Amino acid sequence: MKVKTLYFDHCASTPPYEQVVRTVGELMNLHYANSGAIHRAGAEAMKLVERAHASVAAACGAKPEEVVFTSGGTESNNLAIKGTILASSRRGTKHMITTSIEHSSVHGVAKQLERMGVEVTFVRPDASGRVSAEDIAAALRPETVLVSVMHVNNETGAIQPIREIGRLLSVYPQTRFHVDGVQAVGKLELDWASSGVDLYSASSHKFRGPKGAGFLLVREGVRLEPLLAGGGQEDGVRSGTHNVPGIVGTAQALRLATETREERAAKMHGLRRMLIGLLQDMPELVLNAAGDESVSAPHVVNVSYPGMRPEVLVHMLEKHGILVSTQSACSSKSLKPSRVLLAMGLDEARASGSIRISFGDEHTEEDIRLLAERLRLAISKLKPLERS
Repeated sequence: MKVKTLYFDHCASTPPYEQVVRTVGELMNLHYANSGAIHRAGAEAMKLVERAHASVAAACGAKPEEVVFTSGGTESNNLAIKGTILASSRRGTKHMITTSIEHSSVHGVAKQLERMGVEVTFVRPDASGRVSAEDIAAALRPETVLVSVMHVNNETGAIQPIREIGRLLSVYPQTRFHVDGVQAVGKLELDWASSGVDLYSASSHKFRGPKGAGFLLVREGVRLEPLLAGGGQEDGVRSGTHNVPGIVGTAQALRLATETREERAAKMHGLRRMLIGLLQDMPELVLNAAGDESVSAPHVVNVSYPGMRPEVLVHMLEKHGILVSTQSACSSKSLKPSRVLLAMGLDEARASGSIRISFGDEHTEEDIRLLAERLRLAISKLKPLERS
């Protein structure tokens, strides 16, 4: 009998809305003209892009001209960070503050900038996976050009104190504030107007839109040095022919996700509570950063099986129809302990044996029960292989 497959890897990518799939397909067939062309077909394509700007802006409480479409979260993060550093008129040393739990598209850029002479401070989180605004404040220096802090951690689901940091930085006009919002969009509220954030990254396929598309919100008056030279699209900030189907699909997915956000978040919080309760009955497992709901995203649970290589557990679960991941999708092929969990102060056994379970509103309580049953079965089969 074929085993029902359940996809619990929403932090890596989400199943697109059916409406979005239809829209993207239709646009690829009907609106394939270059939006920069001066003929009618090009003008129609550009009109679709302009409407998408307005739609994304409305969903975020921003202005249409503050929306820059990109190829996704990695590009948005690179553009925000490198673009800010390169655009800074400050002479001499430039300083950046970030955290030791960022996604690799932020952490890697920070390390790259260090090699180029930028001084970088990596603020560590507490045991729950959250950094404090006070620690960010303590790291500020006169030469600090940028602070970059994620909204939701992609491994643990810990929500960072973005609003508090935004208020703190409001009295430092020379310092820009970037937030990687890839795991937050569509799950948490973003009040862009009052957030205190200057730059906010998003990736479409994390909120049930198409892959290869995303956006960066850029506060009016904030200057970025473009990373790509070319045709000057997106007000000169991001050159490259518009991906019209991807852009329109992004706007549509964001609208759908935003309209139903509260209802979906409430359902996912309920599923998360249920899952945590079931996991706590498995003595072999240890929950990581399973904090209060006010500081935890509704769709992520991180758990360790100390003494067991996580990829072994992942593949055993896959045999039983359960798809989960280790660390982030961008780092899951690494055999190293989780950098995020080590930064939280967890020992190497827990950091080396963690899996991430992430779900969506399409899941049911029965799905969660099946997940727990199959996880219990997988553990029973793997127990003889535990490392002492």
